[in-house]
Amino acid sequence: MSNIPRKEYPRPQFVRENWMNLNGTWAFEIDNGRSGEARGLQKVGTALSGEITVPFCPESELSGVQHTDFMYGVWYKRTVTVTEKQLKGRAVLHFGAVDYCAKVFVNGELAGTHKGGYVSFEFDVTALLKAGENEIAVYAEDNTRDRLIPSGKQSEQYNSYGCFYTRTTGIWQTVWLEFTPKAYISRVQYYPNITAGTVTVTAELVGTANLTVTTSFEGKEMGSYTAENACGTHTFTIKLSEKHLWDVGCGNLYDVAFAFGEDNVTSYFGLREVRLDGHKFRINGRSVFQRLVLDQGFYPDGIYTAPSDKALENDIKLSLAVGFNGARLHEKIFEERFLYHADRLGYIVWGEFPNWGLDSSYADSVYGILPEWTEEIRRDFNHPAIVGWCPYNETWDTDGRKQFDDALDIVYRATKALDPTRPCIDTSGNYHVATDIFCVHDYEQNPEIFKEHYDKLMTEGALFDNHAHRQTYKGEATFVSEYGGIQWSQDESGWGYGTGPKTEEEFLTRFKGLTDALLDNSEMFGLCYTQLTDVEQEQNGLYTYQRKPKFDPAFFHGVLSRKAAIED
Repeated sequence: MSNIPRKEYPRPQFVRENWMNLNGTWAFEIDNGRSGEARGLQKVGTALSGEITVPFCPESELSGVQHTDFMYGVWYKRTVTVTEKQLKGRAVLHFGAVDYCAKVFVNGELAGTHKGGYVSFEFDVTALLKAGENEIAVYAEDNTRDRLIPSGKQSEQYNSYGCFYTRTTGIWQTVWLEFTPKAYISRVQYYPNITAGTVTVTAELVGTANLTVTTSFEGKEMGSYTAENACGTHTFTIKLSEKHLWDVGCGNLYDVAFAFGEDNVTSYFGLREVRLDGHKFRINGRSVFQRLVLDQGFYPDGIYTAPSDKALENDIKLSLAVGFNGARLHEKIFEERFLYHADRLGYIVWGEFPNWGLDSSYADSVYGILPEWTEEIRRDFNHPAIVGWCPYNETWDTDGRKQFDDALDIVYRATKALDPTRPCIDTSGNYHVATDIFCVHDYEQNPEIFKEHYDKLMTEGALFDNHAHRQTYKGEATFVSEYGGIQWSQDESGWGYGTGPKTEEEFLTRFKGLTDALLDNSEMFGLCYTQLTDVEQEQNGLYTYQRKPKFDPAFFHGVLSRKAAIED
């Protein structure tokens, strides 16, 4: 496995030992006519015209293809060898993400289809595999210009421009085969209780077998549970012998070992609680100021896909180095290994959806978000690092049509039904419809004017809002969920918000003035600075696109790490 790219197990919170990484060289072909199936490309033995390195998208350098024009259809093929022993139970083919509509064939037979370019999916392919050599074919369709397809920050023009960047088509996360017994654990969900010192677990079980669950902390057993002949949806509570709270900067994680008959799964959870209390955001009962940074998850060589697991972890460490304690994972569903590193490092994040590309002025736009959004919540529910959900970012009126408010309302209510344990922002910035938090975006570059905007929140209970004609602040908890964006381009080819500073001193003074205005506001629970790194032509990061610091990180750490007015 040493030569396989991204060889690490892709799902750290639900690990089985019996698996096969399918990353590496696949046959590949662009199918802009979307005629491949009619031409029989799915059939065993039909050759494709090129090669690609999976899991990197064909637009990326790391893929070996680097085709950046529009691709409306792409095909992948590879062979895989399995044994009789591996087929005695159940074989499952997993995809971390395929953008956008995927159709998967095994030995020429349809294994399944999936719509949604950002979430993980799987197919039971036991009946389609045979001992020996097997052929897997994947067909993916995508159209960034389709108003019903969410595409985040992918450009709908040939070139990147403004805050839109190189597209991602097809497979962009790990592909793997996993083998389980016929009786297996399908899924688990954790409900920690910091007061009682317990964790309630809902396990979805297929088949009937004895169940044993053991929790531990740093190798020491913390509590266990057993049940004979368990089956179906099985809910139980474990009393933990010691409390170790997961907290900001302190990623205390309990390990969990599941044994269900012959199926063995290792997992983890964090013992923590988040809740709103007036204008305060409390984590484990303590008012915490969220020092967030906008992280868009783009890489120069991999586009949507980090070149290595270390690169995912490094982005969090870069953020921590300049004083942020978390991030808005912006216009993209990040892969599970990023969330694992956030869990482990005590780094708070907001789960978001790449809603840009959808035209939210149409009622049917809800079909472009709700199915995949519910899959995201289901996949990522257990990550303690996620402290809130934000399905939309900056929903706008389009060509004289107002945004369809009911779509935002439906998605907000679905979010709260699926996860009542976290707050939900309906749309970051504008236009709010139904929300737990009323946040705003403000790229005012003059620190004095910026401060005046939000001092009124303390003196008059009034929130400055560029879009007050369309939304009404009713006293909700709030923060400035985008600010700054100060331009600093190494070669003066990029852009940022407002007029860029002329000197390093002017940049640093501006950053401090804008940030101090929010830290000193006793009614503001957080901030989110735009952004962590440059992304292509948008050059307003604290680091370059290649992850090099533009200024001394210690300066930013000093500005951000002092106590905020709202903190306990």
